[in-house]
Amino acid sequence: MKILAVCGFGVGSSMVLKMSIDKVVKEMGLKATVENTDLSTAKATPADVYFTSNELLSELKSSVKSPVYPIKKYMDVAEVRSQMENYLSEREG
Repeated sequence: MKILAVCGFGVGSSMVLKMSIDKVVKEMGLKATVENTDLSTAKATPADVYFTSNELLSELKSSVKSPVYPIKKYMDVAEVRSQMENYLSEREG
């Protein structure tokens, strides 16, 4: 599974989000590659799921085929885990 953490410029905040996603992936025992990137690169990069801010949600959703989930607090591992669980249950359903 390929997961992208997306922010406006692909540094700072997406790196923080990537670290939270990495923790969740490890805790849940998932086999996944997590990368952080900027919005324009994300639009051209296929992934199984994208995590981003509410501000970038609609723009990213309209540009990619895979699901996009908003994260309000990038350091909130519980929020990231909840969105990951939503993705996994929707993928299986």
